[in-house]
Amino acid sequence: MAQAAAFTLLNPHVYLDTVLLVGSIGAQQPAALRGWFMAGASAASFFWFGLLGLGARWLAPWFARPRAWQVLDGLVGLTMTVLAALLVRRAFEGL
Repeated sequence: MAQAAAFTLLNPHVYLDTVLLVGSIGAQQPAALRGWFMAGASAASFFWFGLLGLGARWLAPWFARPRAWQVLDGLVGLTMTVLAALLVRRAFEGL
């Protein structure tokens, strides 16, 4: 349990995501809707991590093969490339 807590709480992305990203978006919401935003963000987080745990168990045999990791890495790389291109395009539209 201590290792899991350390792995979670010492991870800087925990604070970047929850405090900066979700916090800054939540602060932009009207005061009357902030509670709903917080409830929705919490529910989405529980749903995501629950599915992640179930999916990991279900996909473990598939990811025992190196080719599966290559496919996953390719999809992640493609996603990041598309997102980067969209960000660059948006930056040039603002000029």
